[in-house]
Amino acid sequence: MFAGSSAFAWFHTILSLLAIIAGVVVVRDTAALTSVTGFGFTAPFGSSHVVGIVSLVLLAGSTLALHVFHLAGPWRWMYAITQTPAQFLLLFVLVAQGFKKVSALAAIAATQSEPPFAAAEGVVLAIFLALAVAAAAHFRPGTAGTTPT
Repeated sequence: MFAGSSAFAWFHTILSLLAIIAGVVVVRDTAALTSVTGFGFTAPFGSSHVVGIVSLVLLAGSTLALHVFHLAGPWRWMYAITQTPAQFLLLFVLVAQGFKKVSALAAIAATQSEPPFAAAEGVVLAIFLALAVAAAAHFRPGTAGTTPT
């Protein structure tokens, strides 16, 4: 145990933070590891598992778009609209964990149903909705072999 958490929990947390920092350039690989390791915690099936499954489906779509279809035609757009929500889910979980683990945040939103928690998650959602629209517009269908810019 280190600082009250297991080595596995620290590994999972570090992967999550790396995926968030890496952004859309590298997020597929680290986010996939984050989602997969999230299933390693011994807890009953819950909302965290649903988030993990949704994230893995999104990441599978972006991986297919990039590595199988080489961003050809509509796959550029599919890449953008699968990567952005996958990144959003990482930040969504980060905010939720922050309100759960940081005592100052837990004090103002102990059950995560209070207005401060909703406001924080709402800001993250608004930012990612704007990013999703911008990404979808920017990643218009292109020719095979082009890379995202």
